[in-house]
Amino acid sequence: MLNVTLDSLGLETVRGDESFVSRVQDMPVSKEEFFDLTKMAKYIGVTEQFKDVINTFHTPDGETPAGFKRELVMEKDGVVKVDLVRDISYDKNGILRPTNVLFSADSANPYEVEPISPLISNLTCNPGIIYDLFINNPKANVGNKYKNRDEVMAEIGRVLGPGCDISVELNNPFEQDFNKILEEAEKFREMFSKYRVVIKVPHTGAVTPQNVTQLLSGNKKLDKRPDQVGTEDALRGHNLALKLHEHGFRVNFTLMFEPFQTMLAMQARPYFINTFLRHRLLQSQNIKKYVDMYEVSKDNKILETLKDYFISCDYYTEADRDMALGDVLAFGKDLLKYRHFEDEQGQDGLDGMRHNLRVLKNSNLKDTRLIVCSMEGPYNYPDIDKLLTEPEFQDMNHKVVITAEPNYLARFTSTNQVISYQRRFMNAANGQS
Repeated sequence: MLNVTLDSLGLETVRGDESFVSRVQDMPVSKEEFFDLTKMAKYIGVTEQFKDVINTFHTPDGETPAGFKRELVMEKDGVVKVDLVRDISYDKNGILRPTNVLFSADSANPYEVEPISPLISNLTCNPGIIYDLFINNPKANVGNKYKNRDEVMAEIGRVLGPGCDISVELNNPFEQDFNKILEEAEKFREMFSKYRVVIKVPHTGAVTPQNVTQLLSGNKKLDKRPDQVGTEDALRGHNLALKLHEHGFRVNFTLMFEPFQTMLAMQARPYFINTFLRHRLLQSQNIKKYVDMYEVSKDNKILETLKDYFISCDYYTEADRDMALGDVLAFGKDLLKYRHFEDEQGQDGLDGMRHNLRVLKNSNLKDTRLIVCSMEGPYNYPDIDKLLTEPEFQDMNHKVVITAEPNYLARFTSTNQVISYQRRFMNAANGQS
């Protein structure tokens, strides 16, 4: 096979672009591009964005940074320019990462992010991860070295380098002054650069600027069910995401648990949509347990327990304690049916992931990816791994980002046979120079 590069064209370099063009002279071009360029191109240069990327990340000579693909742009007067376009599927020097599926860390702990940083292309965090799991956790934030979110995120940015997107969630998505939200987002754009920053915007549902304080005091329960929403309030997250998009921010539209959320979420033009797994799967397992127990025993006490469970998980409110038990049972059965929990589409809890990949496949948002998140236990990741090898989804692997706590991902590097073989190898080599 004949390998053709930009250098093969023998084009004259645009004056002043020499040091930049030297970084991409080995850029492969297709046979079709080669023949087209020999007819049209006289000069080779780089775009202003190319220069900005190189300078922003202080890229070593002879390289282009990870997180960018190289594209050719034909301009007037026979000038072809190389551009650097943000795409986390690429490692440095325009080389694709090893797999179409990408990995991400769900963490704000620089110490646990460091060892996984060469292997990931994204990081996600939220106020719970930043404050509860790290800053205010003396076991994690050793010596109280990091005092606030800005210090933590600046260090995370340093550890990860240019190849990783960084999703930071708004501290208060219920802030009614958009300029304050924009100011918060701009601060992170300045910290990470416009190329890396992604702003996380949550679905708001039945939670509003007026009732959000209910979640902060007393029993911390909302007095509204998920279906008791006002149109403006329920779409607050959507409109906020769209507004940030219009201000040039990429948005990670988060808190997506049910498949029916996805189509409307896509209207906000998010960079990331999400499939949350852990708690939804656990709840489905518990609901099925109670429904099955009732079907065997016909004991109404079980339905009372199921009702209590629905209240504890925010399906119902305290005002629903008088809900008819027949309605409670029907609601539980409807949930299990919708989630395909008793068939192969959803027994593994991945019905939402399957649905979201199908939606993405038929969408017009070419840059939008699916983050699969919130997982635990021995089966979540292996089940995802298996799903992504299914024929239906192999052509969608490039749309998937798997995010989890670094230690959760790390556990799937080890098996019992690793221990067994290491025992054999280390004993065989013991005492050998």
